[in-house]
Amino acid sequence: MPAHGPVHASVRPPVPSAGRAPWLLPSLLLGVIAGTALQLQQTALWPAWGYAALAAGSLLAGGVLGGRRRAHGLRHAGALVLGAGLVFALCGLRAGGFLAHALDPALEGRDVRITALVAAMPQPLEGALRLPLEVESAQLNGAAVRVPERIDVSWYFGPFMRDGGAGSLAGAVAELQRPPPPTVRAGERWELTVRLKAPHGARNPHGFDYELTLWEQGVQATGYVRAGPRDAPPRLLAATARHPVEQARQRVRDAILQRLAGPAAAASQTGDADRAAQRAAGVVAALVTGDQRAIDRWRPTIKFYSELLSRACFLALAA
Repeated sequence: MPAHGPVHASVRPPVPSAGRAPWLLPSLLLGVIAGTALQLQQTALWPAWGYAALAAGSLLAGGVLGGRRRAHGLRHAGALVLGAGLVFALCGLRAGGFLAHALDPALEGRDVRITALVAAMPQPLEGALRLPLEVESAQLNGAAVRVPERIDVSWYFGPFMRDGGAGSLAGAVAELQRPPPPTVRAGERWELTVRLKAPHGARNPHGFDYELTLWEQGVQATGYVRAGPRDAPPRLLAATARHPVEQARQRVRDAILQRLAGPAAAASQTGDADRAAQRAAGVVAALVTGDQRAIDRWRPTIKFYSELLSRACFLALAA
């Protein structure tokens, strides 16, 4: 027999790899940013079907370009198109849905009786109290009407001048507004007569956009409480357990103002407290509770540095 050498098992040559699947998350996130930025440039919203068609087209394009057999470049392009188109459509649909609940122009300037919850800390102003409200129901002349869910109203107090019928200043008479009670607290349910209008901001280029700020906060109407002698009086219906965080913030803020600025500042309505003490108390309240509206609007530098210091304190506590 012929001698045989050692028998070795046959080894298959390695099959060349098709390459790893590309990591598409950066392209998808870049598309999300691009879609958001593009939608914010819209001067007018599309109808809902337009955004729905865009979302469907984005899904289709993303699926076609992002198939497993496509080149890496096409798959990245598919993720970019998918993220940009979907987010553009979702932002447009969200804005359209929000705009659909705007204040009816027919209700502007009318006296509407509402039942509402105080949704956040009331903000003391000069001669007024600002109330962020969540509207539960509304009536106009006894008939139910729809108003935006979130509104901001100011409760003014003191004498106001109105036309007494003579058509001149000589015919103007003083009309007194009922002042709000010493403490209006977050979570309380009130029945109020209000006069509302749609939010409008100044058109100063590169200035503060008040209307955009209210939009971001979900506020779709502003106005004031009607509490004159001819109006139905405001009524406190109940103190609820809603908005517990805002209630806690208000207790802390009022304690700071009481301690630093005296009883007048904590009561928030007499306006007799020393201005310097009120400003200092407002800065401390802003640092502790985030109540930045306690700082005067004409002191933006203080507000900026208070925000900076507040963030530094939170970072230090977190560390």
